Amino acid sequence: MTGPQVEAFMADLWRQYLGVPNTELIEYTRGLRPRYATGILSNSFVGAREREQAAYGFEDLVDLIVYSHEVGMNKPDPRVYALTWERLGVRPEETVFVDDMDRAVAAAREGGVHAVLHRDNERTIGEIERLLAAGEG
Repeated sequence: MTGPQVEAFMADLWRQYLGVPNTELIEYTRGLRPRYATGILSNSFVGAREREQAAYGFEDLVDLIVYSHEVGMNKPDPRVYALTWERLGVRPEETVFVDDMDRAVAAAREGGVHAVLHRDNERTIGEIERLLAAGEG
């Protein structure tokens, strides 16, 4: 590929990677602070932190972001969850984890976390609210 072809390919790759922001879920998450510690655990690759910050300001949204490429582990590896909870200063049983991948949710549950499989905003927010009201997160 030529230089311009590489640039076009990478621009398209980042467009697809970043997708479209879920503004409703972003605003809901923003409203959880400072009452709750919040974080993002993302399977990612080099450049994700910078691109996501520029596009969405995630570092201003949550207390912690753990990128898999920076820590050398991916979801569903139990070690990456443990590292995230440790850095966030929470115990697994007081954590609510949301993901759209079945295997990531299952692994979090195996580690004692209250995990929600994201399918749509209404169900996800409702389940988070239920868990928080029950004192399970």
